[in-house]
Amino acid sequence: QVQLVESGGGLVQAGGSLSLSCAASGLTFSSYTMGWFRQAPGKEREFVAAIRWSSDSIYYTDSVKGRFTISRDNAKNTVYLQMNSLKPEDTAVYYCASSSYAPDRTGADWYAYWGQGTQVTVSS
Repeated sequence: QVQLVESGGGLVQAGGSLSLSCAASGLTFSSYTMGWFRQAPGKEREFVAAIRWSSDSIYYTDSVKGRFTISRDNAKNTVYLQMNSLKPEDTAVYYCASSSYAPDRTGADWYAYWGQGTQVTVSS
């Protein structure tokens, strides 16, 4: 079965950096768009970033542009999210997900498989 396993979350001070990874198995990773979403307490899950299977199309939500970078390594079946200049409002559980659709389809409903999530906490 499909498994997506996130890692790399933790506690960091504002202005710091974290690097998240998501290891995939049970699917042809190189055929899928991969995305990152996040959900803060009391809020809906929101799109963060997505990358096409070929890495030639990438989307970010406006609030993370210039601070976060999504990338992937198809040989390792892994997608990454490098987060720099972190802010307290970035605090959330971060999820990776896979989609058969183009990365401009940023709604969660376009994504079929999800990881369990990893907690990111940014202190002020």
